[in-house]
Amino acid sequence: MLRPILVTGASGQVGGELVRLLAPLGQVVAPTSAELNLAEPESIRGVIRAVNPRWIVNAAAYTAVDKAETERDAAFAINGTGPGIIGDEAKKIGAAVLHYSTDYVFSGEGEKPWVETDATGPLGVYGASKLAGEQALAASGAAHVIVRTSWVYGATGKNFLLTVLRVARERPQMKIVDDQYGAPTWARELARMAATVLVEAPDAEAARAFEGVYHAAAAGVTTWFEFAALALKLRQSAEPETKFAELIAIPTSEYPTPVTRPANSRLDCTKLKDTFGFEFLPWRQALGDVLREV
Repeated sequence: MLRPILVTGASGQVGGELVRLLAPLGQVVAPTSAELNLAEPESIRGVIRAVNPRWIVNAAAYTAVDKAETERDAAFAINGTGPGIIGDEAKKIGAAVLHYSTDYVFSGEGEKPWVETDATGPLGVYGASKLAGEQALAASGAAHVIVRTSWVYGATGKNFLLTVLRVARERPQMKIVDDQYGAPTWARELARMAATVLVEAPDAEAARAFEGVYHAAAAGVTTWFEFAALALKLRQSAEPETKFAELIAIPTSEYPTPVTRPANSRLDCTKLKDTFGFEFLPWRQALGDVLREV
């Protein structure tokens, strides 16, 4: 009998999709954040030892980018130390780990899509903590697949798309940054990608052949402004009587935040395609699919 799959962060956008899409592959155990607290090492160890999974899919994270600047310890405990402990326990029981990371490990410079071997250079505590998690997991010796993604959104939870749809009903105008480039990535696509990996490598022994870092984001490139504009255009077609806000494109300099956002969040996903044969939907197509569920 196959050992179960352990999913962390099941209440989040990606975690919720994982629980559903991984179910056909075997038993999925998805503890709550109270049951498995990534900030508490003994909580992590206790759950992993009790579940004895063959795969651990870590979708839990501290994601408050600006707040991380004043909550450094919390960010590093969850994003930095936690993945290393997961890796330590996974190695002991012969489990593999799929861990989600972020484009924020890069500096955001230039215009070329980032490849997995590019030098990292996070701009703030959040990115630094996620990079520390990647390094801790790799150093643990566990069979692992690290997935860097960007601009995650979906039909539920807290994300840019849902914020735009809500605020656009409340205000006459909205200012949206138009000089940050990347690919909005549907949470469901990230779960579908994980399922593909687990089918190809059902256990830790098989996962060793695929060990490493992979970039995983929707096909195509856009800006936050273009993404918001298309979202409202599509929603307007579905709700012709609704009055939505006028969108105004602004540079990042006019929308200051405690942490500088990467101007270039483009990710080259060639390695993922070549290794697993997996391709993400174009961001425009995925957006249309998501809006039909909102």
